[in-house]
Amino acid sequence: MTFAEENYLKTIFYLEQEATEGVSTSAIADYLDTRAASVSDMLQKLAKKELIEYKKYYGAILTHNGRNHAILVIRRHRLWETFLVEKLHFGWEEVHEVAEQLEHIKSEKLINAMDKMLGYPKIDPHGDPIPDANGNFTKIEKRLLADCEEKWTGTIVGVKDTSSDFLKILDRKQINLGTVFYILNKEKYDGSIRLKIEDESIALSQKMASNIYIKVISMQNSE
Repeated sequence: MTFAEENYLKTIFYLEQEATEGVSTSAIADYLDTRAASVSDMLQKLAKKELIEYKKYYGAILTHNGRNHAILVIRRHRLWETFLVEKLHFGWEEVHEVAEQLEHIKSEKLINAMDKMLGYPKIDPHGDPIPDANGNFTKIEKRLLADCEEKWTGTIVGVKDTSSDFLKILDRKQINLGTVFYILNKEKYDGSIRLKIEDESIALSQKMASNIYIKVISMQNSE
């Protein structure tokens, strides 16, 4: 299987999580920043290999075999991210692009050995679940910070946007996985949020809050 085919399967897997029906050609094109015509050609190739079910205008759905391939690529990607952070001391903002390259190394022995060396981690540095060797994900209780209300207390458990630019902003604001916060204020006008983290007051735009996953600790006033 080519690198491009693996990337398409992984993309369809991600987009299926939010799609109510098949994943559209335009959604895949937007995600991969490519032309719709190129997407259609690739989907036809994947359908011939029985990795997806695809009908024009109805979108693509992973077959059982296609889903297994996608999960394997995701497993390799997230384990490499974890390895780079824990063993080579990369920043969490640095590892995504590197893991995009390393995820195509197909040695199952290498991946399983790395998993064991890391202690069989359940989540990667961005808070995403790592599939185990059988393709099972650990379910993580989370919701978007943007959906929370004033006076709630919670913990940062993940990010939706793994881009370097976004993660660097979080670093500057000293927001990381495990950070505990209290919502001081949420503006009705634009959805912006002000958090209390330790003794600091930190402002976040609605866009930023829509890319941060949290676990609620309390929905009551902590003061």
